[in-house]
Amino acid sequence: MSTSDHYFSEQPTSTSAPTTHEVKVRNIRFTLAGDRGVFNHGELDWGTRVLIENADVPSGGVLLDLGCGGGAIAAALARLRPDAEIWAVDVNERAREVTQRTMTLNTIGNVRVASPDEVPIDLRFDAIWSNPPIRIGKSELHILLESWLARLTPLGCADLVVHKNLGSDSLAKWLATRGYAVQRHTSKQGYRILHVKRIV
Repeated sequence: MSTSDHYFSEQPTSTSAPTTHEVKVRNIRFTLAGDRGVFNHGELDWGTRVLIENADVPSGGVLLDLGCGGGAIAAALARLRPDAEIWAVDVNERAREVTQRTMTLNTIGNVRVASPDEVPIDLRFDAIWSNPPIRIGKSELHILLESWLARLTPLGCADLVVHKNLGSDSLAKWLATRGYAVQRHTSKQGYRILHVKRIV
């Protein structure tokens, strides 16, 4: 990956080198596709693993994997809740291609892969799961989270996994100032799950 080529770039410039890895998490087995210029290029990263193992998943409804990378979260959601409508969203064009490959490899049919602009503006989500792109910078991260958390249903919730050394505590405090109740759901290997709900 070049110095200017990040997993949050819209069009990575690094040469494509597709991979696949067999994943077992939460008693779920699936094949995870990967590629250069895409987050989680390789085996399942610890943060995503902690999120999948510990986050609550509502029955049915409309669920979102925000910043889907290779599609690990979306694949796990699809296996855990085959009755749900799942959206896998990423600005990275190659990530969307890789996520679609993950779904094809696992014969998953209830995941819709989309760019942010392709998500209907009036669509609301019952739950959001995300290993958010902390490295885009605080201001950009805040804009990203505010825009998508605003799309939660009134009783909806989000589970965000953030490493303590990358600002999980400061992010929790900021979310509280924006009208959300935040619980530190779990902590493992330095990763913390922030369980986020609107204050009703």
